[in-house]
Order: sequence, then structure tokens, then C-alpha cells
Amino acid sequence: MTRRRKWIAAGAALAAIAAGGVVYSGMRLSRRLAPFLREQTIAYLEDRFDATVELQSLAITSPAVNPWKALLSGGKGVFLEVTAQGIRLRHQGRTDIEPLVTIARLRFDFELASARTAPLRIRQIRLDGFELVIPPKGQRPGLKAGGEGGRPGLKGDPVFIDEIRADGMRLVILPKKEGRAPLEFRMQELRLESAGARRAVRYRAVLHNPKPPGDIESTGTFGPFDAREPGESPLEGRYRFRKADLSVFRGIAGILESDGKFAGRLNQILVDGEAVVPDFRLSGVGNRVPLRTKFHAIVDGTNGDTILQPVNARLGRSDVWVQGAVERRPGESGKTVALTAISKSGYVEDFLRLAVKGERPPLEGRIALTVKLTVPPGKEEYAKRLAVNGTFELTEGRFTSEEVQSKLDDLSRRAQGKPNQEALTRIPSDFAGAFDLRRSVLRLNRLLFQIAGAELQMAGTFDLENDLVDFAGPVRTQARVSQMVKSRWKRILLKPVDPFFAKDGAGAVFYLRVKGTRDKPDFAVSRKAPR
Repeated sequence: MTRRRKWIAAGAALAAIAAGGVVYSGMRLSRRLAPFLREQTIAYLEDRFDATVELQSLAITSPAVNPWKALLSGGKGVFLEVTAQGIRLRHQGRTDIEPLVTIARLRFDFELASARTAPLRIRQIRLDGFELVIPPKGQRPGLKAGGEGGRPGLKGDPVFIDEIRADGMRLVILPKKEGRAPLEFRMQELRLESAGARRAVRYRAVLHNPKPPGDIESTGTFGPFDAREPGESPLEGRYRFRKADLSVFRGIAGILESDGKFAGRLNQILVDGEAVVPDFRLSGVGNRVPLRTKFHAIVDGTNGDTILQPVNARLGRSDVWVQGAVERRPGESGKTVALTAISKSGYVEDFLRLAVKGERPPLEGRIALTVKLTVPPGKEEYAKRLAVNGTFELTEGRFTSEEVQSKLDDLSRRAQGKPNQEALTRIPSDFAGAFDLRRSVLRLNRLLFQIAGAELQMAGTFDLENDLVDFAGPVRTQARVSQMVKSRWKRILLKPVDPFFAKDGAGAVFYLRVKGTRDKPDFAVSRKAPR
């Protein structure tokens, strides 16, 4: 006998009992129906999830039933209350891994009349102590698609559920590497509507996200659940993410808020949204820069891997295009951040505020840059693991240190042959070059520095942790050496040495070394390159 016929037979038996004029108490009714309902509940769950089901106890209660009223109404208005406890669904009986589903208590009621037809309609199911455990990707057993080509005899949904309430549900995604903590989600509120074996359910969920910690509200549809591969279960909806604390990620900080929509499968979710971090910062530096992003991402909901393609970000006043991924690579114990960022017309001070200590950035100006950033997993602080390399072009740059800028102004006046024109101040500089940042040390392999009257080609390092600079390179000037001094008599005396410094069409070529702290560097000039 098929399951559908069994449900109809059970309804007919109940009607026959009522016709016999017998009024059953809840206890006697439970004794008659509980074994049958237990059998059918286990069979339904086994077929739906293709799993071995453990059910500790099941009881049925009902108010006293007027048999003639129940017979004449066909069981309409007569409800049976079912309580099941100690439910576990194991992957094909496997006891070496966590159960797929654990439910401490399941409660529902159904109208007696609905037992005579299929599907059996249940108004509401309440789940207490509900846990869903998903094994790591690649270690999930080969389950059949529940209800699709599983056991014979099941045609159409045998049960239709109007609403499932599972407040306090715990979703656990197990890590692939032993000893690591699982990813855990706790649902303060979970509502599922129009639930059946082969249909998507509507849901509303309120949960606390584990990493970064924050509150998420989400509505949408989920399913049908794929018992063979839970990660292939489809979903779509919208979300609101609030008060997400980024400080759990080593090296960065800020409170994130995000809104967006998503669709796809649990292991490949397409997300489109916007995020705002008004106080984004590197924890080792502390300067806060507002960050706003609009993004398209692919997220694996079973392990948290994220592919960004792309992110349009605004850091301070600078627009940045970002593409890359945050994912676990083979052989690694954590996730690697690998990003490419391009800004065609930004402000250098926005980027320096993040990387350099102090309230004022050392340099201001417009910048175009291409940057590749990598942060491998590890226990060291973020700044030690951060690796950045790229190219940049800075125009109209000015140093915020009055001492540094005044020395550059003096250099420019002398290089132009106008050493006494003190009115020439705040002279802008242009930079271009390639850089590499590793373990908090910025290396400039080739830096072209241009200021009115002079061109510098320099290379060196900037120790961001200790604020130490060390750069050196040749300087080409428009003016000759004798034209750079303020005293008229010195100009006359230096004229004979002009030919020794003139070279390749330049008025003079000499070597400059800048060494010391960022705010108080020492400038040394020599005719030959320093060793």
C-alpha cells in the first residue's frame, strides 16, 4: 500500500471509530494512532532526506470528540496535537559524523479531515532545539536527492506545511581541517512558510553572524533542500546587515552596515549590495577613513569563500575599483586576501591616512595607481602579513610638513636659478614610480620626482613602523651651480666649476640623499653617487 493510501486509510478508520459511537480520550487516541503516525513520520523523513531517522518518542493528544459531529463533518474542526521528541537524522546511518539534523522537540497539529486526502495539511510546526549540521565541502556523503528517485511509491508531496517556526535554530558548518572551530549561525528568529518536499519555502530569519559579528535580517526563499548535496540547495532573497564589527579580522577595524540582495545556491551565492564603514581603519595605525562600497560578489555559504567581481569603492574622497577574492587556498589553514585595486583619479592623502600614523598625512595631491594586495593567513599582525606592490602617478603633490616643504621650495628656487625669490612657496611636486610594501617597509625601486626646475630619480625605503626614510638618487637641475647660490660674489666664484656639474644638457647633475625621520629628514648633496 502506498503512503498516500495509508494516510487515507487512517482517516477512514478514524471516521469508522466515530461512527461506532465511541468517544475517545486523548490517551486512548494516542495509543491507537501514535504507532501508525510514528511509522509514517519516520518514513517521510527518511524519504525526504534519505537518512536514517531516530525518534525517541511520539504522543498524540486531542480534546474529547463527539463521534456523530466528527462523522457528519468529515473530521472538519477536529484537531489532533502531535509531540515528537529526540529526533535525529543521520546520513545513511553513519555514526562517524555529526547528525544532519537534531531536534529536541517537534510539535504540530492537523485537522482530522485532512488525513483522508493527500497531501496532509499541517498549519504550523514548532521546532525546539533544532540543529542543522553541514559537513565540509568534499566530505559530504553521497546522499540521494530526497524524494527524487528515492523510495518507490511516493508521488507528489505527502505533507504540506503552512508555517514552520524554529526560533533559536543552530546552523553549523563543519571545518575541513580537524581542530578548527566550526562556523556557527544562531537564528534568534526563523519562519518558514509553504513548506513541502519539492518546493521552495518562503522564510524570514533574524540571526547573529559569527564573523564578523553582527545582526542580519533576511527574507526570501530557500529550497527545495537537496539532501544529496546540501550546498546545492537554491536560495534567494534580501538582507540587512547591521553593527558588524570588523576588528575580529586581524589588523583592521570599523563597524560595517550593508544592504543587498542575493540568489543562487548555498555554495555559490551571487550577492549584489552596498556596504558602509564610516570609521574604517588599520588597527596598527588608527586613522579613520570613511569607506563606502557597491559590490557584486560570489559567496560560498558553506565555507565563507568570497570572490569579488567587482567592488566599486569610495575611500574618503577617492574612487577605487577592486577585484579579487577572500578564500582558502590548498594547504592553508586560513583564508588569503588577494585583491587588485585601481584608482584613476584619487587623493593620496586618503590612502596615506590608512597606512601612516599621525593625524595629518605626510603628502597631499591627486593620484592614479594600480595596486596588488595580498594578505596570507597567519597569527602575525595584519601590517606584518600585508604585501602590496604596484605603480602610481602623483600630480600637484605638496608635503604637509612645513620643514620638508620649505626645503623642497628652496631646492626648486635654486634649481630654477631664482634662489632669492622667497615668494615662490608651496611649489607642487609630481611623482611617478613603482613600489613594494612588505613587513611594514615601503620600497621605491624607481621614483621619478619632478619639481619646477629639477628632476630627481630616486630609490630607497620608508619604514612605516618607525617613520624612517632613506632615499638617494641623481638630481638634474635647470640652473647651473653658480646660479643656485644667493650671493652675487659666490656666483662669480662658482662659475669656473659649472662645467664639472653640467651633463647631458642639464644645468647641473648631482646626487641627493634624504635620510632620517619623516618629519625631520636630513638632506645631503654630493657630486658622486653615495655608496
